[in-house]
Amino acid sequence: MPLPKISTPTYELVLPSSGKKIKYRPFLVREEKILILALESQDIKQITNALKVTLKECIVTRGVKVDDLPTFDIEYLFLNIRGKSVGEALELIVTCPDDEETTVPVKIYIDEIEVKKDKKHKQEIALDAKLILKMKYPSLDQFIKENFDSSDETSPVQQSFDAVASCIEMIYDQEDAWAAADCTKKELNQWIETLSSQQFKQIETFFETMPKLSYTLKVINPKTKVESEVVLEGLTSFFG
Repeated sequence: MPLPKISTPTYELVLPSSGKKIKYRPFLVREEKILILALESQDIKQITNALKVTLKECIVTRGVKVDDLPTFDIEYLFLNIRGKSVGEALELIVTCPDDEETTVPVKIYIDEIEVKKDKKHKQEIALDAKLILKMKYPSLDQFIKENFDSSDETSPVQQSFDAVASCIEMIYDQEDAWAAADCTKKELNQWIETLSSQQFKQIETFFETMPKLSYTLKVINPKTKVESEVVLEGLTSFFG
């Protein structure tokens, strides 16, 4: 006689990037096991594969391509799946800003954490009177690299160039268009080097104003009695 099947609840959320409503389910023990083993291995390829498998398995809605989701969608989705799997609240230790040394415990409810959008943010950047640069958001691979890969020994400057190159979607004017997918990484890096400092700053602004997981809380320093505001941004802030 076969063992009984256990029903798994499903939930809905809206992807911040597109406004598309999708359904998902919590982690199962098998997926949690895969994630834990991958994180313990500290192998970036295993972590990448484990996260891809987990997200793909937990997303119930068909047609959602995990590899194409921007970083902030992945963070928001992962946070909510984690919440439905192991608990709706996160217990963190936060450092008080007024003395930068006293720590206090805080509890944050996952459903209160949102993706913050900057009104000044734009994906299309006018480099000059004719040329437009269209950017795309960092992918799942970039998300893994930023959150889990501590072995990258590439210089910060080169990392910055690589990040920009990986997020270029297209360069175009009124007559022609050049897709980044048709260019090599070397060609894109060389093209980036021809930009002026002001033009490169515009690209940096794209990353600085990009939608991000964010939560603002107030803490009172038990030593000084000073109340301060603390802003947590990015997935690692909620699991640090």
